[in-house]
Amino acid sequence: MTDKSQFWELTASQLGALLTTGDVSPVELLEVTFERIARVNPAINAIIAIDETGAREAAKESEQRIRSGKQRSPLEGIPLTVKDHILVKGLLACWGSKLFVDFVPEKDELPVARLREAGAIILGKTNVPEFTLAEYTDNPVHGVTRNPWNLELTPGGSSGGAVASVAAGLVPLAIGTDGGGSIRRPASHTGLVGFKPSIGSVARCDGFPKILLDMEVCGPLGRTVADAKLVFDIMAGPSRLDRRSSLVSSRSPDKKKQRILYVERFGASPLEPDVASSVMEAADVLSNLGHDVIAGELPFDLTEITDSWSKVGPVGISYLFDMHPNATELVSERFIELNEAGKATTSSEFLAVIETIDKFRGQVGTAYENIDIIMTPTVATLPWSAEIPFPNVIDGQTVGRRGHAIYTGWVNACGHPAINLPAAHSQSGLPIGFQLIGDFGADQMLFEIAAQYEEVSPWFNKWPEYAQNS
Repeated sequence: MTDKSQFWELTASQLGALLTTGDVSPVELLEVTFERIARVNPAINAIIAIDETGAREAAKESEQRIRSGKQRSPLEGIPLTVKDHILVKGLLACWGSKLFVDFVPEKDELPVARLREAGAIILGKTNVPEFTLAEYTDNPVHGVTRNPWNLELTPGGSSGGAVASVAAGLVPLAIGTDGGGSIRRPASHTGLVGFKPSIGSVARCDGFPKILLDMEVCGPLGRTVADAKLVFDIMAGPSRLDRRSSLVSSRSPDKKKQRILYVERFGASPLEPDVASSVMEAADVLSNLGHDVIAGELPFDLTEITDSWSKVGPVGISYLFDMHPNATELVSERFIELNEAGKATTSSEFLAVIETIDKFRGQVGTAYENIDIIMTPTVATLPWSAEIPFPNVIDGQTVGRRGHAIYTGWVNACGHPAINLPAAHSQSGLPIGFQLIGDFGADQMLFEIAAQYEEVSPWFNKWPEYAQNS
């Protein structure tokens, strides 16, 4: 297909094939992309900055390489977006805050540098909540981002702009960060594949301060497993600039039949019935593929790690405040309160947090001696109003800020890889996702199992009505 008006519907893999054969050039593809962004983006507010000059120059260089048969990777000439939390040379990076409203990085963060070197076209930045510490996407600088499946609803956070840019067909690919579910939950709310790598699988340096320690990782978002894997394979790999990356070997499965522990819910925490039935249907699909799917409880306790988790963010914000004495004049009220909570945490209390995280990693690692994958819902509820930080009621029960997000944060704490995959939609037609969590370093195994599921699933490549009619 070479109809320019339909380029937006194609996956990165399909676009790559057209670029390779010369049916479309990177310059053509980029200009069509710019046209669609100008038409579609204003209503969803996904992309907040575009590097038109740099992207056009990169597209011309890609075109020359393709014509001479010197493509650098399968992503040669493919445009993608970068979450505003990840630094891109020459593009404003405000992190959703007035504190950084004038900050322009002088170099790419390492994952971006690797993608650029591979020939991907770094098109622009996507919206985030302030300091990427929220479950929806809104901030004082760029405002609210909306879900292409229903413009009244949120795409989630903190990679809300990233998922909205892909779900609306603005770009085929995006990269985001996940420090507590910030790739996986928004992917669930928008019907996408979202991958959180093992800690160290994607080396990082030259970025914003790590306010969530090593638990926040950089990962891909796409409409298919193959597309997400293309991005991961380029970003992944060791670097001397990130010692953690030298310790990870991304393994493929060593057997066809995986032992999958299906955990429907965590204790008495509420779960929307639509989500429960959708994820159970996905579990049946995996079982029919020949995997050993057993329903049960988590084989480790989350109480201590949950209590410790609540201290990490405030201490990180306090660190930022110490670096920037004018922060109190520029940030939202919530972060002034978090700063005070961070300051109140003593050094011995924070060392106890570190010790708890290390202990938890050992407990989870031990549990994986008897299982290969843990399967859970990704989010406990459907997306809610775009202007509201979090839902306070799930299935008739009152919940707190993280009530909908209980399934994801522990995976960041232990550092294991996880992938969100689309499941059956809700009765109202909204996307629902589930996550597969693998053993530490088993990133490639998750992609392979995910690809098996995708092949027999009818929930991939569905488009929101807004995307189709724009």
